Amino acid sequence: MIIVTGAEGFIGSCLVARLNQDGFNDVVLVDDFGAVPGREKNIEGKKYTLKVERKDFMSWLEKNANQTEFIFHIGARTDTTEKDEAIFKLLNLDFSKQLFQICANEGIPLVYASSAATYGDGANGYDDDVKELDKLVPMNPYGNSKHNFDKWALEQSKQPYFWAGLKFFNVYGPNEYHKARMASVVFHSYHQIKQTGKVKLFRSHRDDYKDGEQKRDFIYVKDLCDVCMFLLHHRKHSGLYNLGTGEARTWNDLSKAIFKALNIEPNIEYINIPEDIRDTYQYFTEANMKKLHDIGYDNAFTSIEDAVADYVKNYLETGKYI
Repeated sequence: MIIVTGAEGFIGSCLVARLNQDGFNDVVLVDDFGAVPGREKNIEGKKYTLKVERKDFMSWLEKNANQTEFIFHIGARTDTTEKDEAIFKLLNLDFSKQLFQICANEGIPLVYASSAATYGDGANGYDDDVKELDKLVPMNPYGNSKHNFDKWALEQSKQPYFWAGLKFFNVYGPNEYHKARMASVVFHSYHQIKQTGKVKLFRSHRDDYKDGEQKRDFIYVKDLCDVCMFLLHHRKHSGLYNLGTGEARTWNDLSKAIFKALNIEPNIEYINIPEDIRDTYQYFTEANMKKLHDIGYDNAFTSIEDAVADYVKNYLETGKYI
């Protein structure tokens, strides 16, 4: 059986759908089920063997380790505005460490969600070479929790025979309806356009960037799941890997793709970046994807234009879930 933690969430539920699509139906879902109103819809219609509450998971796993083929640890506290470090220590560090140790002891391969938030303001680049790890300075407790676990995993003398930490960049796509303010810019921009006919973007406060030309590495959740499936079958070359597209695109590009998907002429308004975040605002993120490509992943990533069209037309406009 294959285990997915965070299975009721955005990325976790999309991964369960992809596992089902590829014929994997003996799936165990782990989460705080029902904790977020509406999130239960993400797993409706999915094929799975069992649901296990997060609080019961470690004891359950120790009893069922010999039946476990693979674990995708997607569950985490992901709120970048949360300041309570104790929450991140409990959910993102202690829980993950315990899981990593069980996988090491029981011979279970593990893929877990790290984050591009580990790179901080990007001053040291976006290279997943572990030699650069100590130079990184995350900008919030969430990023710190992911960074600290990455470092801890690499330091362990006993590790799962295969493990990979995936540094997710800006992920967007179906099944994020429940995420409220933490949903992707695509989700929020779509609703803004539907309600007002226009989208608001931050203007640039730097001379080297025009308004709306700030860049991010946006990755479609379906592409992310494709990489996870590659690693499920690959099971070698353990370590940390970036998971973006390797091509930064502008906020203007993203917004225009949404307008095009809706068959509406672009109408973009630029507003000032709030002063309290202006000094730490990122103007550029782009994953160096060489490491993943070097171990054999050669599928092309979906362009913003094609991915946004799929997301808008087939999910946001219809209210469908993956």
